[in-house]
Parts: sequence; C-alpha cells; structure tokens
Amino acid sequence: MDTTNTVRLRLRFYKEVAEDIDQVRKKFEDYAQKVSGDFKISVCDDHIWLNVVGEKRQYWSPHLHLELEPRENHTNIRALFGPAQTLWTFFMFLHFLVAGVFTIFGMILYSNIGLKQPYAFDLLVMGLMVIVWFLLYFIARQIRSNGYGQMDELEALFYEILK
Repeated sequence: MDTTNTVRLRLRFYKEVAEDIDQVRKKFEDYAQKVSGDFKISVCDDHIWLNVVGEKRQYWSPHLHLELEPRENHTNIRALFGPAQTLWTFFMFLHFLVAGVFTIFGMILYSNIGLKQPYAFDLLVMGLMVIVWFLLYFIARQIRSNGYGQMDELEALFYEILK
C-alpha cells in the first residue's frame, strides 16, 4: 500500500486469503508466541491488532486492526491503520472543545446582533476557532506522516505472518 499518495483520512487495505478463518487466526496466534520485542499481536475472536511496542513506540505510532471475515473457500481480511488510542482521544477532545467554543460564541454573536451590541470580539473568536480547526487538521496530517514508516513495517509483518 502506498501511504504517501493517498487522500483518505484512515488508511486501509483488503486481502483475500485462500485459507479457512481458523487457519488464518492460528497463524497470528502462533506468531504472537514468537514475535520480537518490537511488535505486540493481540487476537480476540475475528479481530487482530498489531501494535508497535518497546523502544520503537512513539506517541504517533500507529496500530493495525485486522478483521477476519469468513467466506466460502477463503477468508477476507479488512485491515485498518489507526492512531494510538490516547492520541486519538486527545484530538477528539480538542475538536469538541473548539466546536463548543465556536457554537457558544455563535450564540453570543446572534444575541449581540439582535440586541444591537458590538459583536466584533465574537466574530474574532469564531474566526480563531476556524483557524484552530485547520491547524488541528494539519497537525494530524503531520503526525500521520511521521507514522508512515511504522505503517509499512506493520504491513510487512502482516504479509510475513500470512506466508
């Protein structure tokens, strides 16, 4: 998967394997027993998570979530790269905070216009919130680009296990 030429917010790929779902799950469980200290593999039913751990782990390190789907004579694997859960939660908190401030000052702006009061400060704060939204977007893109190398490593590990 070419991580640098995609526009999607969450990188994903699909793989069709000509094996039974239990055989595929068993491969990941067996590999999890002998995996090096750089990666952690968690298996729960038809879901598998590949994580970077140890000294290679950074705050921007991605994880790879695999969902196994049984089909006749083969297994479909849906793979989705995602950010670290703590980082994602922090960014969602910031987005809700910005949206809340924007909404509150929008209501104050509406009231001030109706009361014929000055409203330049309200417009300024709302404009700043729009700028902060764009700033959060570009920061998130930069953080994701920091993780491209580890995404490639996780994908290579995925294909190595499936051999």
